[in-house]
Amino acid sequence: MENGGPRIRRRVSVRKRNRGSLESLCVAPAPAELQPSEDLEDEGAAGRRRRKTGSPEPAQENDSEEDMFNDYDSFTENSFLAQVEDLEQKYTQLPEHRELVTDSATEGLCSESMENKLPVFAVSSSTDPETNQHIKNQSAADGPAGPEPDSDLLFDVPSSQILYFERIQNSSNDLGGQSAKERDGNSHKLLNEEPAFSHQELPQPNDDLAETRASSETSRRKSIADHLKSAMAGNATAQTPVFSRSKHLKETLLSEEISVARKAMESPSDDLGPFYSLPSKVRDLYAQLKGIKKLYDWQHTCLTLSSVQKRKNLIYSLPTSGGKTLVAEILMLQELLCRQKDVLMILPYVAIVQEKIASLSSFGVELGFFVEEYAGSKGKFPPTKRREKKSLYIATIEKGHSLVNALIETGRISSLGLVVVDELHMIGEGSRGAILEMTLAKVLYTSKTTQIIGMSATLNNVQDLQEFLKAEYYTSQFRPVELKEYLKVNDTIYEVDSRAENGMTFSRLLNYKYSDALKKMDPDHLVALVTEVIPNYSCLVFCPSKKNCENVAEMLCKFLSKDFLNHREKEKSRVIKNLRDMGNGKVCPVLKRTIPFGVAYHHSGLTSDERKLLEEAYSTGVLCLLTCTSTLAAGVNLPARRVILRAPYVAREFLRRNQYKQMIGRAGRAGIDTVGESILLLQEKDKQQVLELINGPVENCYSHLVEELTRGIQTLFLSLISLKIATSLGDLYQFMNGTFFGVQQKILLKEKSLWEITVESLNYLTEKGLLQRDSCGASEEAQCCFHITKLGHASFKGAIDLAYCDILYRDLKKGLEGLVLESLLHLVYLTTPYDLAAQSEPDWMVYFRQFSQLSPAEQNVAALLGVSESFIGKKASGQAIRKKVDKNIVNRLYLSFVLYSLLKETNVWSVSEKFNMPRGHVQSLLTGAASFSSSVLHFCEELEEFWVYRALLVELTKKLTYCVKAELIPLMEVTGVLEMLLHEKAQTLQEEAEELLRLPADLPGLGASDTEKV
Repeated sequence: MENGGPRIRRRVSVRKRNRGSLESLCVAPAPAELQPSEDLEDEGAAGRRRRKTGSPEPAQENDSEEDMFNDYDSFTENSFLAQVEDLEQKYTQLPEHRELVTDSATEGLCSESMENKLPVFAVSSSTDPETNQHIKNQSAADGPAGPEPDSDLLFDVPSSQILYFERIQNSSNDLGGQSAKERDGNSHKLLNEEPAFSHQELPQPNDDLAETRASSETSRRKSIADHLKSAMAGNATAQTPVFSRSKHLKETLLSEEISVARKAMESPSDDLGPFYSLPSKVRDLYAQLKGIKKLYDWQHTCLTLSSVQKRKNLIYSLPTSGGKTLVAEILMLQELLCRQKDVLMILPYVAIVQEKIASLSSFGVELGFFVEEYAGSKGKFPPTKRREKKSLYIATIEKGHSLVNALIETGRISSLGLVVVDELHMIGEGSRGAILEMTLAKVLYTSKTTQIIGMSATLNNVQDLQEFLKAEYYTSQFRPVELKEYLKVNDTIYEVDSRAENGMTFSRLLNYKYSDALKKMDPDHLVALVTEVIPNYSCLVFCPSKKNCENVAEMLCKFLSKDFLNHREKEKSRVIKNLRDMGNGKVCPVLKRTIPFGVAYHHSGLTSDERKLLEEAYSTGVLCLLTCTSTLAAGVNLPARRVILRAPYVAREFLRRNQYKQMIGRAGRAGIDTVGESILLLQEKDKQQVLELINGPVENCYSHLVEELTRGIQTLFLSLISLKIATSLGDLYQFMNGTFFGVQQKILLKEKSLWEITVESLNYLTEKGLLQRDSCGASEEAQCCFHITKLGHASFKGAIDLAYCDILYRDLKKGLEGLVLESLLHLVYLTTPYDLAAQSEPDWMVYFRQFSQLSPAEQNVAALLGVSESFIGKKASGQAIRKKVDKNIVNRLYLSFVLYSLLKETNVWSVSEKFNMPRGHVQSLLTGAASFSSSVLHFCEELEEFWVYRALLVELTKKLTYCVKAELIPLMEVTGVLEMLLHEKAQTLQEEAEELLRLPADLPGLGASDTEKV
């Protein structure tokens, strides 16, 4: 990724040099190069196939010769052809050479006197050495020649793997360097063996031939370029790629080992092959890339279970940091390589998905499978169907559900061999748990060959999950690093001991000299606790709220020794510089004060880029302490020597057992620490409740399928009927019995039966116009079938929350009556998420200030929505308001102002300051709006009456997804560019694009004023 930016900039600059060059060169094709028109078309198509860079969405591939750079074929086009075309055009335009041109019947193109002045470019052996060297350098810089399309190596490769593959190709001299040189040698040899075109003296044309000369000039230029392209395409297809012998042997060995592994897995033998039925290369990769040379005993036991060998569903539970993920990865590789099936891995958060993508992309490149990201705005539905190589889909809970729906709809669910669920306990957490339950229930119901693996560190009622998933269970208390739990009350530290009478035993007293000022500022003795481990070891301090994270970080730095400033000073300065670059010259004042001490805060108020940068700095030891919220415990893996819980609360709610276990599970780093410590700070009043917390069992998981009506059972029924999984009342009731809720119905249902709840939900969907009931008699109620309406199908396709689908339909219908297109504000309002609007509380002074700055067209949008400036003014001044205005509309319009400003400025920092909102919340709003805009687009595509919105929402969705200037959106869609921008400022890219689109100043016939206009 780091090399992505320079590579693209280099290619852009090459184009600019070629355009601006006015050298006079004559290009002459050899007679042998002239091809029939049919051959030209075939070779042109082959050339286009070779130029494809592997877009994840082949359905959107453009077969045109032109792309966004107009006459330039593509970023990766052969620079030689572009240079030939440009220089030939420049030559024919010059007055002193124009006299030498004859009509199309003339076979010679250059006189002998011209031959003495100008070299024949690239088709004869007398090529100019400097030009030849320049071409050679460009060719070498562009990397080794790509494989043939049949090899399926870079074609249709996900963006997550392309940049990694390019780094491997550029850096592996032992595998690719030799073959690249051989291919270059063959290519030059083919060119040099072409017979040089004979040059003959041309007669001067007379005046009678002027008209003929003018008409033939254009066709000749085109003819020369076409013939040259044809010849070069022919040369490219003629040469045979030469691979090094060592690489060929390695690939052959890998193929043989996979074949042996497949046979071993199919046989009843207990022989597990080189590495758990996988090729020995997998073992070598784990040793090379992750430093894993030997598995833990429990991992070996789990992988050799008879239930695992028979591909039965499995649930396994171990403490955090026990190595659960490695077992799942080995099972996934078995499915991908040996059984040749696709795999879906479901993870709870986007950050964890991205971390896993980075971890497994290298395995995909080395072992020959695709790693595809389904998180945020990424993912294609239905996924690309592969002919040979299989895909590992790594998805969030919501994207995983949509992916399963797409596979069922296209009849490809049987191609999914394995589903792996991390943090399985989340099945009992609100609407996200309901979505996870729906996903697993559909897989169980529609595919009998798909294996399900679930893992978690905090499971209690495993029997219910086993019955739901029809799974075996494995558990162990293994932990690679010993964890010691402590409680701190006043100045005394107690060790948690379940054998003791009250659950804890005295450990020690804190010995730290506190001044009166320090006691007042730090009553919990945090300074004493953290200075025992930092800066030589790492420490995490979990705080109840985001504001408390920042306050604690600042407080600690006020009382830390100045010696901390000298620890890795240069690296910390670089972190601040990188943060400033991300913020376009701005950096958080709190981080600016704390990072020099090796301290930072971490919560959702930071942008994703800032969080990622701080996580990397902490992982490498540049930062030694993070003050964070509980979300870090469930996020990316950031272990520490000591974990301190600031209070037994998360916001205002008392800590739950599974939250506590996740937080303290971060203590102790395998391979680094010999022990991990957790210290929970508590007041005397909370002592009894804390003892019950630390000694009690983990909370049970309960289904939320019925509790979350619009996101649960009603959404489930709508999708089941739309996908034709179950369409009758009896079939839907039978499906519900097989869900996690069905297993727990005796516990969860007190007043109504499952049958009654099923009937009620179907009646609700029918009343809302989402379903229609077929006519049936009262005695045939169980066989009564339902079919989905257009509105219901649109809601299903758009994944719209059923609580808002009728409101969305009404808003879009009303928008058709007076859609304001003079600005984007009206469209932005229609794509602002309803759920975020319900949670927001406007800053009324900021609201009034922004309202007063609206243009007449934008004020018209507010008037159509029923929000007046006088209403906002009264709210800002605290006056009583008699007129009733819909609060949800007012709040939604406020968020629309935030998004509208962000699209105009494309700077999260400035918008954050303007609206007095944390920049992380601004970014989350943007992400949510991009996702909802995509949902509204799919919703409108299913309803003909909303055809006008389709084209408008396509462009708006792109703007919200990339949040860059409009002219940069096509560039952002090029594979790898979005990843490159993680390390490159958008401002730099803007300058490059402007320079690229500007015509060269020395172009004939172009004045200075014209250049400025361009």
